[in-house]
Amino acid sequence: MSEPILRLSNVEAAYGPITAIRGVSLEVPRGKIVTVLGANGAGKTTILKTTSGVLDPVTGVVELEGRRIQGMAPDAIVALGMSHVPEGREVFPFLSVRDNLRMGAYLRKDKSGVAADLEKVYDYFPVLRERRDQPAGLLSGGQQQMLAISRALMSRPKVLLLDEPSLGLSPLLVKEIFEIVRRLNKEEGVSILLVEQNAKVALETADYGYVLEVGRVVMHDTSEALMNSNEIRESYLGVHAEDSRGRNRRERARATS
Repeated sequence: MSEPILRLSNVEAAYGPITAIRGVSLEVPRGKIVTVLGANGAGKTTILKTTSGVLDPVTGVVELEGRRIQGMAPDAIVALGMSHVPEGREVFPFLSVRDNLRMGAYLRKDKSGVAADLEKVYDYFPVLRERRDQPAGLLSGGQQQMLAISRALMSRPKVLLLDEPSLGLSPLLVKEIFEIVRRLNKEEGVSILLVEQNAKVALETADYGYVLEVGRVVMHDTSEALMNSNEIRESYLGVHAEDSRGRNRRERARATS
């Protein structure tokens, strides 16, 4: 992989006496999408919280563009170029859509730039333009997810942390949101660290992936290699090894016919 914009080295984090992640090391190359896969409770969300400063690591190093950021306040980390879209969206329900978006730019002083970025996120998510004067709490789950991503973009992040963006959404909305995630990566150059329960969508979206089990990284490789791994196919994609071998034989037969 190319030079990382984000690096975690031997990071351990805990909630009181309970250790959630153990010796986690991972990298996000500049301009790439990296996903973290794992079962519920594996520690995926803890990785994002530790990276964004919501949770201080017990040990280890977190670096953004080569600068150590562990122990820094979350707003200081935002100012350095990282935004976190938490699981469950966490929009401000009684504020309007527009005011939610402005909250994402609370550290910025360039009013013209903020106005331009507001129009940009409206272009990515037209429904937010239509609903801009409505309280965010009246939006559907999918629209709230769009708002949460857009609010994070208003800080002009270099790195975007996405926690379970597909949670509770219909397949159609999941497809729409991940298409926009890909566009943001390609068009805006935003590097993305993605935690996602839907392993198929995550691997189809990401360039590289890490597999987490009981707080430890047990496997990492390109998304293509992970998609073709029998272990990943059985554990996360619902495809048995025998089915996979049979499909491969059929594909080879078609290719040679």
